Amino acid sequence: MNQPITSPTLDTLFKRILARQPDALALVDPLNKQRITGQTRKRLTYAQTDRAISAIAAHFVESGLPANSVIAVQLPGTVEFALTVLAAHRVGLVVVPLPLLWRHAELTAALNRTAARAIVTSSRIDGVSHADLAMNAAAEAFSIRHVCGFGDDLPEGMASLDQAILQDSRTSRPIIQDGRKAALISFDVTSEGLRPVPRAHFSLIAGGLAMSLESDLVQGATIMSAFAPMSFAGLCASLVAWLLSGGTLVLHHPFDEEVLETQFNDHACDTLIAPAQLALRLDERGLSERFPTLRNVIGLWRAPEQVASSACWTSQRASLTDVYLFGEAGLFGARRSPEDGSPAPIKLGPQGAPREAPGASIAGEILLTPKGTLGLRGPMVPAAAYAPPPPGELMIAPPPRDFVDTEYAARADRATGAINITAPPSGIMTVGGYRFLAQDLQEWSRRLGQGGLLTALPDRLSGHKLAGRAQDNARARDALTELGLNPLMVEAFRDRTPAA
Repeated sequence: MNQPITSPTLDTLFKRILARQPDALALVDPLNKQRITGQTRKRLTYAQTDRAISAIAAHFVESGLPANSVIAVQLPGTVEFALTVLAAHRVGLVVVPLPLLWRHAELTAALNRTAARAIVTSSRIDGVSHADLAMNAAAEAFSIRHVCGFGDDLPEGMASLDQAILQDSRTSRPIIQDGRKAALISFDVTSEGLRPVPRAHFSLIAGGLAMSLESDLVQGATIMSAFAPMSFAGLCASLVAWLLSGGTLVLHHPFDEEVLETQFNDHACDTLIAPAQLALRLDERGLSERFPTLRNVIGLWRAPEQVASSACWTSQRASLTDVYLFGEAGLFGARRSPEDGSPAPIKLGPQGAPREAPGASIAGEILLTPKGTLGLRGPMVPAAAYAPPPPGELMIAPPPRDFVDTEYAARADRATGAINITAPPSGIMTVGGYRFLAQDLQEWSRRLGQGGLLTALPDRLSGHKLAGRAQDNARARDALTELGLNPLMVEAFRDRTPAA
């Protein structure tokens, strides 16, 4: 009997590595995990990782989560994040990553929009009780049937996944591992508001390939990932890059420079994946001397319009690949020239590695839209998720569009053909990895009453920074916290008057 033709999933990639090197080191926790979550650090081989994945997957099955259910995950960059995502995929669940700064308002909206059946988190993350946040959000999401977490002192009603790992159940269910099946639903902020973006496994793998092919990531690499994992780019920059290389993933919870340097050198890492501004700052401070084993840096730009004006890369020992991020729509990479360290020119057309070679693997394609904005197409780009609604007056729907308009203003240089990204999407504010609509800031500002102001100011490193003013800043912070808003908005009203 012929087996059905399938494409690989993330679990398929993991099992291929497991079969080759079960005793090789697979996952390493952050050096300061005890401070972040109160849990002990883990160092897992591929065989140990496989047993933990199977035990968590068994817990999901025994909890009554049917295949194709949606499971929300809000976890830091620790071993548990990788175990949970792979366990969910092993039993056919779809993962919704929830950014760590999301609080009640965003969590509840995401759970209801995706009809999530379960949510996974940690007891505490950086001193915040995320277990309580999850329980409160789950209470307002009628689809949630199961709440579970890692760590001690979990609230009543929250199942412990640490205990599930210890019990080491072998319960499983037959699942055809097919890369065309749904794997991820992430959330983007567009001019129309919060938008769920579903992706199949092959789309995630294509995103990881766009990074690894352009940066020439070697097989068996020891990768330190210092990029928050709870997004499409975050998963590609950690889990997917690791599985494609078949090496070791050393996790770093952003950001403690001293901890990063110590852990990087302890494990003799050869690859660093981090926010590009952080990588450039390390370069200015003598990166080659401080990280003697470093050979490859992948720098991610949440504000891609800033790449062209960034500082030149000076390290002769390590290469830098700029990865341009466009929210949850897609990404592409360009490795800098070793001659002068300036950003590589971006050309229209297919993006592969190497781009000049005939028959090279195509990771994506760049185009200019008629509106003068940058468009993306290719296997990683979920065009249907961003498709505009059909005009109401037309009797026949227009043909489906095969690209996503990122809404970033761009133009082509007539002399060189290079693309210049000139401005971010209108009406969208980016603060680090978090995007807001300008109109949302105005709405929350109105709720503060007379004299209240909440605004976004340009910032060279993060795109924007939030600043607030109220007659009573402490009362404003309390009010925004009660509304369930994230800490970026709340802390915009911190007192800036220096102590006497």
